[in-house]
Amino acid sequence: MAHKVTLIPGDGIGPEITDAVVKIIDAAGVEIEWDKHEAGIPAIQEFGKSVPDGLIDSIKENKVALKGPITTLVGKGFRSANVTLRKKLDLFVNLRPVKSIGGVPSRYDKVDLIIVRENTEDLYTGIENLISPGVTQAIKVVTERASERIARWAFEYAREHGRKKITLVHKANIMKISDGLFLRTFEEVAKEFPDIEAEDRIVDAICMNLVMDPTKFDMLLLGNMFGDIVSDLAAGLVGGLGVVPGANLGDEYAIFEAVHGTAPDIAGKNYANPTALLFSALLMLKHLGQIEAADRIWKSIVVTLAMGNNLTRDLGGKATTTEYRDELIKEIGSRS
Repeated sequence: MAHKVTLIPGDGIGPEITDAVVKIIDAAGVEIEWDKHEAGIPAIQEFGKSVPDGLIDSIKENKVALKGPITTLVGKGFRSANVTLRKKLDLFVNLRPVKSIGGVPSRYDKVDLIIVRENTEDLYTGIENLISPGVTQAIKVVTERASERIARWAFEYAREHGRKKITLVHKANIMKISDGLFLRTFEEVAKEFPDIEAEDRIVDAICMNLVMDPTKFDMLLLGNMFGDIVSDLAAGLVGGLGVVPGANLGDEYAIFEAVHGTAPDIAGKNYANPTALLFSALLMLKHLGQIEAADRIWKSIVVTLAMGNNLTRDLGGKATTTEYRDELIKEIGSRS
């Protein structure tokens, strides 16, 4: 029986890499009925809103979505479609695995981090005020409910996946009430999981420590703003946003996404690297119970990157998106 999944191609390079990933999944023999919907700029142009009601209805029906990159305008325009989807569907977990991959140029090897980011509050609530001309205010919201929920999810994930230590990242030395609550709640939840080591670090210190030696850390738990920043920093340790996956998870719904930008300068030129979205799709396949297919695709990617055949330009090769896609499909076929 085919799985039904909402497909959000996005904009910029989104449609190109989404098409490549769909074809690779199909080549692995996974039957998926794709329910395609637009978000962001294409949705504004067609429906007058960045997240149409039809898209929300589709995800609520299918429970799972795969999403390409979507443009978020800086300092103007509509609210981020990514943030809107997380809020409307209560996707309170942002999961970002960061792992060294042979064949991908990077400064480090043996990095194996799981980053968990609270996804619904903090400064991302978007509560901003113009107090007077030239004076603005942004409100950081931290609640005990959200802090407890994300901490418990992180500890349960650690236990289920054999992780040994969680490091909470905060700025409670300055934001004593808001980040103080985040820290205290984490410490209370940690008492229920004595088999998992729990520690905390100040955000500026964690950034320095990650750059010095990222292999010292196992799992990081962060609030929304710090999670956004540190997860991108961590991606840079293993080759960049083009090779790391992302997932937004809730109790009912899940959106798996590329975490990089839309790269409008190369959109439509068949240059884009679909690896990040493909890795996100592997998380999706495991979520759907398609473990064998996900493992087969993963091994095909690892072999292709190690061999260096038909890689896209950002991976050190000269191949087009299509040529890289076809190389992966050929490798998958050899493992059938």
